[in-house]
Amino acid sequence: MGCEIERKYLVTDTGWLDDCQGCHCEQGYLCVGPPVAVRVRIMDGHATLNVKKATLAIARLEFEYAIPLDEAREILENLCMGTLIEKTRYRISHEGMLWEVDVFHGQNEGLVVAEIELESEDQSFARPSWLGDEVSDDPRYLNAALALEPYSRW
Repeated sequence: MGCEIERKYLVTDTGWLDDCQGCHCEQGYLCVGPPVAVRVRIMDGHATLNVKKATLAIARLEFEYAIPLDEAREILENLCMGTLIEKTRYRISHEGMLWEVDVFHGQNEGLVVAEIELESEDQSFARPSWLGDEVSDDPRYLNAALALEPYSRW
């Protein structure tokens, strides 16, 4: 059993972007829940199937499995709900913690979100200067929600 403890923030500027290399990510949703969200993702030439409890809680069950790349492409092209999520993901280290910054493209263009995975819900961490408001509790910022109601339509 896996558990993800994650907090999500808007990004206010590009101060994080120095010397970063991003990787392209494409993902689609087979189910957006509740009770679960089921996603297929292609990133860095690898494909995964992800099953995650569909909740706004900071801690939630999550399971991820490698799947064949050609099958993932076929699923993304033929079986997903809403629009595909396209983004570039950057990994940034800040004061000993790893942040993932997603710069969205396509129908979610203009949205930039940073996520941090924690060991516990009450774990403290240093906030980078480029972090804006926390949106962990706002359902609109869930990737599954963005597939159904893209940022460009808000």
